[in-house]
Amino acid sequence: MSSAQQFEFKTEIKQLLDIITHSLYTSREIFLRELVSNASDALDKLRFEQNRSAEIVSPELDLQISITSDEEKRELVIADTGIGMTQDELVDNIGTIARSGSAEFIRQAMADQGNSSNIIGRFGVGFYSVFMVADKVTIRTRSFRPGAKAVEWTSDGLGTYTVAELDEDLPRGTSITVHLKEDGKEFAEQHRITSIIKKHSNFISFPILVQGEKANTVPALWRENKFSVTPEQYAEFYKFLTYDHEEPLDTLHLSVDAPVQFSALAFVPPRSQDAFGFDRDNYGLDLYVRRVLIQSKNKDLIPEYLGFVRGVVDTEDLPLNISRETLQENLLIRKIAQTLTKQILSHLKKLGQDKDRYATFWKEHAKRFKLGYADFANQEAFGELLRFNSSRHEDKDGLISLDEYIEAAKDGQKEIYYISGPSREAIEQNPHLEIFRTKGLEVIYLYEPVDEFVMDSLRKFKEFELKATENADITNIEKFADSAEKKDKPEELSKEESKDMDRFLKRVQEILGDRITEARISKRLSQSPSCLVSPDGSTSQMHKIMQMVTKDSSIPKKIFEINQDHKLVRNLLSVFAKNEQDDFVATVVEQLYESALLMDGYLADPHKMVQRLNRLLEDSSDWYKERGAK
Repeated sequence: MSSAQQFEFKTEIKQLLDIITHSLYTSREIFLRELVSNASDALDKLRFEQNRSAEIVSPELDLQISITSDEEKRELVIADTGIGMTQDELVDNIGTIARSGSAEFIRQAMADQGNSSNIIGRFGVGFYSVFMVADKVTIRTRSFRPGAKAVEWTSDGLGTYTVAELDEDLPRGTSITVHLKEDGKEFAEQHRITSIIKKHSNFISFPILVQGEKANTVPALWRENKFSVTPEQYAEFYKFLTYDHEEPLDTLHLSVDAPVQFSALAFVPPRSQDAFGFDRDNYGLDLYVRRVLIQSKNKDLIPEYLGFVRGVVDTEDLPLNISRETLQENLLIRKIAQTLTKQILSHLKKLGQDKDRYATFWKEHAKRFKLGYADFANQEAFGELLRFNSSRHEDKDGLISLDEYIEAAKDGQKEIYYISGPSREAIEQNPHLEIFRTKGLEVIYLYEPVDEFVMDSLRKFKEFELKATENADITNIEKFADSAEKKDKPEELSKEESKDMDRFLKRVQEILGDRITEARISKRLSQSPSCLVSPDGSTSQMHKIMQMVTKDSSIPKKIFEINQDHKLVRNLLSVFAKNEQDDFVATVVEQLYESALLMDGYLADPHKMVQRLNRLLEDSSDWYKERGAK
């Protein structure tokens, strides 16, 4: 060995090393990711030299990374057969690593000492992360260039380092010997090393041998030609990635060159990982840069409503070392996310052609997917992927798309009608559905609060307006012929009865007072005696959701509509005609109003209603007894 030269780090570098050595202790395992990434880069550079037919020392050497350890000595050695370095390159590279952005690194590190994994590498100090676990590091390297001498670099990370040329005939490449601190001895254990490789560096394209055994055993399928990958390989990779025992419902393999370059392998799981909505924030795709894991579950790569998708994204356009803060600000990440979102939506549209498989997808992932109502940039594609239960189905398991609704629409129909309720049974008892049933118009059934936001956000699908049944313009519906003859329709009101009805409506308004905005004859009812209609166009369901948000328990003022053809209303009109102030009229009107409130979900206190109903039953039982039970 030639005489070693000793160098002293600059003041900034001493500060940097002091922070790394004594402060940054979270995710200390990333030092191995950094060293393996550097080794992989060295091998890539050598391969480039090979491809351009440069003269190379020991061309027969396999391109690989070898990791050996000695637990007793607390030593770890990471060696590669890559491009290696000359003495000048070694001083320049290690010096550059230490100098590049070090002042800003120190500022960030002092502000956030608990997040080493976020800031190590951001300012080119990835190599120095080794001093989180080492009290001494030795680099021995030989350049690929013929005639280049081997060089050794040694430092304890406390302020100085030495560099010396070696007389030994070392093989081409670089080996880094790490003498571990007492509290870092776990990193000499083979199983610990292997687990770190599998977590961070599993898809490095070169073999990584740990104590002679290959640790990176799963191929980076996303970098392969998708036409050469078998379904079995995709399934195996999915199970490796997710720990799921089932095969994926669907697979998306992408290689994109424009507007950004990246590869992606994404899967639609067969089961929701968030059945009860408690783990909704646990989503994202694994981000790789040149096969090296940079961040698990990166949320910026995929919108929340597609968070059920699992997979990886790999790009060569990002720097290998980049922090999470930088990722969030990175324009490239946003472009990848935009492209990926469009591709996933397009792929789901193809999946929709298989109704059975799409029904499985919808059953498992619809709750999360519906959150896409706020993605205005992809609103049309989102709308095409929605599925609903409707009045055409026999039970709640049937599904149709909005396109299928339009295909079955009546001639001249320009609206898609929907209605909300807690269950199919509740919806089918809703008075607002009656005219649509009479006219044979299909109505979409909504069962979840988010459905209201979906409809309110879409507003229109293709040339059709989305319209709630309770807010539909009745004149648009009346133009359609009845699908079946109305049964037991009473005779038209006589002129005298019509006059009585006008006065009766005024009496209803008088009885209910400012609890309603207006009392009027209904054109939408055929079976129910009355209903409430919102005067401002909002639906009852949306209004109740907003009340929950604002903690408002008041009952909204609505229009009170009366079905003049209903037998109860006709009987009530007869009583009214004889005595406009009859208590029975007031009692029944109150009952009809509170019944309508109950149907709309606004009757918070039913005590008065029950007491009134019991009184009416008592009176009717007396009448029935006097009439004579049959």
